[in-house]
Amino acid sequence: MTPLSLENPLTPENPLTPENPDHCQTLNQVTYQILSWIMVLEFSLGLPLNLSVLYVFIFRFKFWRNKSVFLFNIVVADFMLVACLPVKIFHYQHAVRRSGNPLLCRALLFMLFLNRGASIAFLIMLSLDRYFNVVHLGRRNFVRVLKKTPQISVLIWLLLLPFTVPTMVSTFECCNSHGRSNETYYHDVTDTFREAVFFTQILVPFVVLVYVTVHMVGRLRQKTVGDKTKLRRAMCAVTSVVAVFSVCFLPCAVARAALLGVRLCGWEGVEVVAVQVYDGLMVLSYTDCLLDPLVYCFCHSGFKDAYLSTFCPAFLHRRLNAAAATSTAASTLSGARTVSLPLVEK
Repeated sequence: MTPLSLENPLTPENPLTPENPDHCQTLNQVTYQILSWIMVLEFSLGLPLNLSVLYVFIFRFKFWRNKSVFLFNIVVADFMLVACLPVKIFHYQHAVRRSGNPLLCRALLFMLFLNRGASIAFLIMLSLDRYFNVVHLGRRNFVRVLKKTPQISVLIWLLLLPFTVPTMVSTFECCNSHGRSNETYYHDVTDTFREAVFFTQILVPFVVLVYVTVHMVGRLRQKTVGDKTKLRRAMCAVTSVVAVFSVCFLPCAVARAALLGVRLCGWEGVEVVAVQVYDGLMVLSYTDCLLDPLVYCFCHSGFKDAYLSTFCPAFLHRRLNAAAATSTAASTLSGARTVSLPLVEK
């Protein structure tokens, strides 16, 4: 079989087979050109947005005083992702899915795996904090204790490293050859462990998020007396995290599972399409660097106020504050009516 090259890319007529295992070349140059321009847009929006967020966190919000160390770690993870995008853009525009340089390929995948793991870990910690504050109010909240200690954040990063190392093992091929019949036993074990880490770090936290969200909704419905504003804010924070998962992380996990299934079944023609779908959803997952600032606003109103006062015009900031005050007043009146109705019935 003719070896693959930029002039001889993968096609349904020249599929992926054990004799033709290299699938680092783009499967459809038009598709990957479009994906590269989508990443250009993500980088163009993500870099200034995250720079502005970082400025506010350090110089205006002073995150270490506002117990927002977890939020700051998500900003760091987002910067790691934004730094990787120009390399991915360069590859896609030059008709390759991954770098042919083993060192660069492994370093880039290491950064992407570490970014994804860190973002998910700290988002889950934030959601658990809101969960304990709402559902188990009055009990000792261990997450609140943890987020006051910066060393815990360092420990989380260190714990993520062992799960990211498989991307740098020498047997790791740049384009995920798991499922090939020509793999060695050691190669197969390495790929299996990497795939297990990939799915575990997405599916397990998603189950935790669903559990947290369901119980918080139940607690919100049970509260018929008093101010619901804090409960609604906590609910919005967790809902924003669920939205990030649903848009950025869950679709690429489903596409990855479908790709592995197609590959293990030996459907080479279908695999060409599955690989393109998977790469497209991976590009979509990079939008978490654009969506995470919404999570910051929902998780801490002080950050939102600091950001708006820094970058929004004064008249717009005043209007937003007036709208927020009106909404709070309406919630208070609604709460008062909830209390008076049972008295009328009696």
